Amino acid sequence: MKWDKFTVKTTTGAEDVVSSMLADLGVEGVQIEDNVPLSAEEKEKMFIDILPELPPDEGIAYLSFFLESGKDHAKLLRQVREELDGLRGFLDIGEGSITQDETEDADWINNWKQYFKPFSIDGILVKPTWEEAPKGQDYRFIVEIDPGTSFGTGKHETTQLCIRQLMKRLRPGDDVLDVGCGSGILSLISLKLGAGSATGVDIDKICMADAGKNMQANHIPPEQYRFLHGDLIRDEAFRAKAGTDYDIVVANILADVVIPLSPVVPGLLKEGGLYVASGIIDFKEEEVRRAVEAAGLKILEICRQGEWVSVTAGK
Repeated sequence: MKWDKFTVKTTTGAEDVVSSMLADLGVEGVQIEDNVPLSAEEKEKMFIDILPELPPDEGIAYLSFFLESGKDHAKLLRQVREELDGLRGFLDIGEGSITQDETEDADWINNWKQYFKPFSIDGILVKPTWEEAPKGQDYRFIVEIDPGTSFGTGKHETTQLCIRQLMKRLRPGDDVLDVGCGSGILSLISLKLGAGSATGVDIDKICMADAGKNMQANHIPPEQYRFLHGDLIRDEAFRAKAGTDYDIVVANILADVVIPLSPVVPGLLKEGGLYVASGIIDFKEEEVRRAVEAAGLKILEICRQGEWVSVTAGK
């Protein structure tokens, strides 16, 4: 399906007002492009330690909306222009021009799937649920995964660093807490390696359904796992709900979350338990190391893959 794309050139200060005006006129959804730096809160919600370098913020914003191609949009566009002219009386909307382009409809949620193919990690085959396993090869076990909109196909270096530590250190019957569980892949692999139970927690509620579906796809008994939505760092009541006395806490997040999480971890672990932290870009290794040691944990191993680092520590 084709769409007509209309883009309003305005100012960053007028973004919200212009977006609201478009919504009032019946426009469903606006795409905003600007060079405003992300806030600390926005960065915390993203699995990125190094953000793309943006050009200088010159106060310009582009607001795009999409209307079905082939239909007459003259009335709506006239209303948009009238409203923009009206806003000029009390707000700097900048140029306020409208340009038009045409675009094809796309299934953005599913198009990425063409790039996710089966691969192995030290004898473990990870494959998407919609792909067949390669023929004629032996694997320790097979993990089927559909991350949906959650993080975790297993291909990222940080995930592989965690998987290798679990393969090396997990003992049969261990209870595992997977912090920032995403698709649930680390919980799933822990159980396939022989863990007695896995609890996954994430601040993104969508992950709960995605992770649960992956457990079902791999025929894991429901009594062996649970997924909880909440914030371990700030919410004491949620920490109590998540529980204590874990044998392993694995956190594949990012350095700026691993650091404040580290003081909480000893209270989640039993004596002799392990903390596996990953998602750490190499130049933040020392900062994470200091935070882990300040929490009273002993560094056992630091591993690297590409520019990423994992830290394993013991209580």
